[in-house]
Amino acid sequence: MDMQAEYLFWKTANFLIVHNHYRIIQISKDQKEIWLEKVENKGAQLYRLFCTSIDWSQMLQRDIELVAENGSIVRKKLVRGDLTINNLYFMALPPVDDYEYLLTQPKFSPDKGRVKVSSYVLDSRDLPGSKDTLKQLLGEHFASEIHNNFNEEDIQKSRSQALTNASDRAKEEKAIFHSGIPFFTYILIAIQLVVFLLMEFKGGSTDSSTLLKFGAKFNPLILEGEWWRFFTPMFLHIGFLHLLMNSMALYYLGPLVERIYGNVRFLFLYLFAGFTGVAASFLFSANLSAGASGAIFGCFGALLYFGVVFPRLFIRSLGFNILFVLALNLVFGFTVPGIDNAGHIGGLLGGFAAAGILHFPRKKRLKSQAIFLVVTAALIVGLLQYGFSDYASVVDRQSVLILAQEYIKNEEYDQAYRLLHNYQDEDEKSAEILFLLSYTEIKRGNLDSAKSYLLQVVELDPMFHEAHYNLSLVYLEQDSFEKAKKHAEQALELNAEKKEYKDLLEDISSYMKLKDS
Repeated sequence: MDMQAEYLFWKTANFLIVHNHYRIIQISKDQKEIWLEKVENKGAQLYRLFCTSIDWSQMLQRDIELVAENGSIVRKKLVRGDLTINNLYFMALPPVDDYEYLLTQPKFSPDKGRVKVSSYVLDSRDLPGSKDTLKQLLGEHFASEIHNNFNEEDIQKSRSQALTNASDRAKEEKAIFHSGIPFFTYILIAIQLVVFLLMEFKGGSTDSSTLLKFGAKFNPLILEGEWWRFFTPMFLHIGFLHLLMNSMALYYLGPLVERIYGNVRFLFLYLFAGFTGVAASFLFSANLSAGASGAIFGCFGALLYFGVVFPRLFIRSLGFNILFVLALNLVFGFTVPGIDNAGHIGGLLGGFAAAGILHFPRKKRLKSQAIFLVVTAALIVGLLQYGFSDYASVVDRQSVLILAQEYIKNEEYDQAYRLLHNYQDEDEKSAEILFLLSYTEIKRGNLDSAKSYLLQVVELDPMFHEAHYNLSLVYLEQDSFEKAKKHAEQALELNAEKKEYKDLLEDISSYMKLKDS
């Protein structure tokens, strides 16, 4: 191997690896050919350095074609779109025949030209010309490091430094992905499955009553002090498909995050993201909800933090795939009705914040970790205080109706009345709310109050046949037979298929006949 060509070869390799942070993706056994990659460099994502002796232009042309073909293979492995390769030949002498035409235009790969190969011949006998070419590619700073006077020791120093740096960086990057053996991921999946089976056995995972009993997120109950509902929803799922989708997502994402952050850190950020997801849902969605989606989006958040701290490694190893899947899920959440996207975004931010608080195993950034902790704690406390102080903003009519019906089902009439009465004060008149209020008052023995609510119901909605029926019963209890008959007739007219309406009207008619006689 020509010493001057070898000197330029290893100087270039050393500069690309040590200073420009390229990594070796392929090196020949004789170390005369090196492929270097840095996908975030749009100008030249790959460098191919080849210290060789090529006598004829035909041989050079064939080698350039092989570089384009190999570039297509690398492009597919890296899951890239277009790929640019700078192909550098370090030679003692160029080909003896006309070869310059091979260098004037880039060579494109057969796969629709997705790989662009720009080739350069660096003639060690023409050091000024080679320095100009390297200056054009690598900058003035590198060109100034090329000297006319060098020896074998200079070559070995550049070679050793380049290979050692590349090896150390590869080991360090590999170690990042082996901070823990996945353990809690599978425990969490098992817990989800066991809880789902228990819910199915106790009444069904899609049943509102069962979801409430097992701890689904439900704003009225959280406001009543059931704080544990910020955590329990992440272990519940509504239907088998919901369980399957979240379990699959956790199965694929969880081990990766657990390997990067370690077991204990993974468990903390998963639970914390689950909490922030539920908290965001509490603040921005009044619907009954459950699921591990917030915690799973927290895994995405942790990976995004990884990308902020290690941008080159993230882009090379995870970036495109993770960002695509995350974007797809967010778009899906915004466009498909019924999805609690507030919980997803809350989990995403929570996972990012938790990763910032914990950072990575065996690495410390105490100042930034403290900032993450203070800012995150302040935001959570402030937002939760806002939610708990503004009842109307976190509770809607449907959730109040669901909880009131649950209280009535369990014969907890005082609690049902208090809930409905408080909400009625905060909301415009609602026939459904007023009707349930009347029912609780009937059960509590307050017939006058019940009658007042029922009269408001039929005024708001004259077609509310159940209200007419209950109003008839109240009037009958108070011996107001004419009014009882009037509302019984209206109930029967609105719903002639109800046998109890017909029976009530007959009973009232019988009472009135007995009274007249």
